[in-house]
Formats: sequence, structure tokens, C-alpha cells
Amino acid sequence: MSGSNKSQSVGTGQEFNQYKNYQPGDDLRQLDWKVFARSERYYIKQSEIETNITIKFILDASHSMSYEEDKLSKLQYAKVMTAALGYLARKQSDTLGLFTVNDQRITAVQPRFEQQQFIRFLNELVHLKSEGTWGKNNGMEQLFDHHGKEMIVFITDLYDDASDLQHFISKLRSARNEVSVVHLMGEHETEFDFNGSFTFEDLESGVRTKADTTIQRKDYSLRMKTWLSDSRGWMLEKQINYQLVFINESVDVVLRNFLHARKALLR
Repeated sequence: MSGSNKSQSVGTGQEFNQYKNYQPGDDLRQLDWKVFARSERYYIKQSEIETNITIKFILDASHSMSYEEDKLSKLQYAKVMTAALGYLARKQSDTLGLFTVNDQRITAVQPRFEQQQFIRFLNELVHLKSEGTWGKNNGMEQLFDHHGKEMIVFITDLYDDASDLQHFISKLRSARNEVSVVHLMGEHETEFDFNGSFTFEDLESGVRTKADTTIQRKDYSLRMKTWLSDSRGWMLEKQINYQLVFINESVDVVLRNFLHARKALLR
């Protein structure tokens, strides 16, 4: 995220933006003498001003996030990704906060700009466990308390009941903030590429279902593709950044893609 929070104004920032003709009253320190030597004309070198923002991370801590493939769970993946993005935010001197949500509790590391904040941030991630279901009206109001310029990163598998998560995400968005949803899925979970008959258990409700994957794969795959497409379309319509991430992917590649996509949106 470093260097990607830019205001719409220009001044003496770090990243070059454009030249403009010198006008009486302009800061003489911004004159580009190399250009003058070549053209004998006075130009002011302008840069975009980098601004610091508040970055809030919200993690879905419901029990479905304990789903794992190749011994790596969605929650573990979310922790690593959140820690890495939090580190980048700290290096950029942004204000940092973390909220974790399920129906049992909401934990909060309120956004602060302090030396010990990143330690609190990591400590919460280390001790976080997935349990219960997605939270409903359980102290959610604090998550919709928007002050100033902020970026919200919500990491979830989007499994819920009666579109509760869509309602929650829509309330996160405001005219002054930016919301990014990172949708975590497993490749096997998405492709349903198991072979044979299995008993599948809903991690949150405990309900078990027997299925012959060979027979039901086509129908399952169609429903999955429709759900993913509808989720993406709904968020783009609401001007919410959406990124589908498979937990089998390398975290560093995912982070790079996330940052490049955000930078492209800010241009």
C-alpha cells in the first residue's frame, strides 16, 4: 500500500506528476533548472501529495473459516494476509485497526497511531479462533462508525444466512471511504473435484449431507460459478472492490495483485 494513498491536489510530494509553466508567485524552489538549461523556459515540477489514512481490517471469524485444504485453513491464510498488509500500512505511517467478528463476540483493536499498535494488532491475530456463525446485530454499530478518510479491508468466505453479509458490506461503504472485500475459497471446495461418495459436514450448523461427487459435480459447479459471479457483480455495482482468492495461492502473489489492482483503481 505504500505510496498509493494520493490526494487530488498537487504540491511538493515524493512522486513526480507533471510540469507546469512558471507563474509569478510560484515556489522558486520547485523550478526545474535542468529543463531550463535545455529549453530556456521556466517550468515548475509538481508532485502528487501522499496522504495518510485510517486502515481498518475486518476478519470473518465464523467457524466456516476453519475449512482447510493441504493443512492450511482459510483463517490461517487470512491471518498471514492481514499481518502482511498491516505491516505495509505501519511502514507507511497509516493509522491501523483490527476487528474480528462472529456471533459469539466482536473483538476490536481500535484504530490508533501509536508505537505499540502493531504489537496489539499481531497479538489479536495470533489468538484469534474461528467459532460459531457470522455475527448478527452483535455490537456491529462500532464497525459502521466512519471518521475521515479510511480504507476497509474485509476478509471472508461470504458464507452466511439470508444475505446477512451483503447487508453488512453495504453498510460499510460510505462516500468518504474505500472498501475492499477479499473472498477466500479453496480450489477443491470450488471445483468439487473429489472422487467418490462422501459425507460432507457444515462446519457451522453440524448438518451432514451424503453426496456422490461424480454425479453431482456438474450441478454443484454451475451453482458455485453463479454464486461467485453474482457476488462479484453485486459488489462492483455497489462500488466495492472485490478479489477472489484461493487459499492454495501464494500469499506474496495475492498481495502483489491486490496492491496493483488498488493502484489501478486510484489512477
